[in-house]
Amino acid sequence: MKGHAPKGSVKKFRMPTSQNLVPIRVDFEVEGQRFKDAFTWNPSDPDGEIAKFAKVTVRDLKLSSNYERAIVNSIQSQVDIFRSFQGQDMYTGERIVPIKLDLRVNHTLIRDQFLWDLNNFESDPEEFAKTLCADLGVHDPEVGPAIAFAIREQLYEIAVQNVASARESRLSKKGRRGSDHTPLSKASSTGLDLVKSFGHRSTVIRKRKEWDVYEPIVDLLSSEEVDALEAKEERNAR
Repeated sequence: MKGHAPKGSVKKFRMPTSQNLVPIRVDFEVEGQRFKDAFTWNPSDPDGEIAKFAKVTVRDLKLSSNYERAIVNSIQSQVDIFRSFQGQDMYTGERIVPIKLDLRVNHTLIRDQFLWDLNNFESDPEEFAKTLCADLGVHDPEVGPAIAFAIREQLYEIAVQNVASARESRLSKKGRRGSDHTPLSKASSTGLDLVKSFGHRSTVIRKRKEWDVYEPIVDLLSSEEVDALEAKEERNAR
């Protein structure tokens, strides 16, 4: 399959997806009001684009100008962290990792678990999320982007761990081989149990013996249930 590297190989850090995007979470309080958002950002974009984005966001949402600087600082700090990993080595190879979904978007609650081919650098979380929503009959247009973002966040965390593994290997007096850095899960890297495949742009595996355990769950919540969950989330945030 195109885009796969040999087992135990090393390459320069980037997101293990077709688009090298940073998952950004903005969550802060200004003037006693909480602001939350989640989206992806292209780290190759000039920093000036961040200021433009913040200005447009504040204008469109009719927020105080004080929000603008807070948005810029939040995005800039996360982009800078991502850029700090670029140029560093990270391990790749036959890596199949578990991805878990447990999220609520408006009135839709989704729980799922599947295996993701970490070494497929042509994978597309947005394409997978769109297909998953179609399969599950989810019509809320905000659910797909939320699923894709959750996948990208987890892939980002794993990529950073792979950078740490490569650094540890270089520093180790024992000179560990790349093959020592296997996935945290015990999942098989063979494709024999492949149940759902969305082509070379996103390879997702559901092990046949785990169908009943990890079958996708979709719940539509009532307004009362949503209010209760939001109140609980607000208390936890405090």
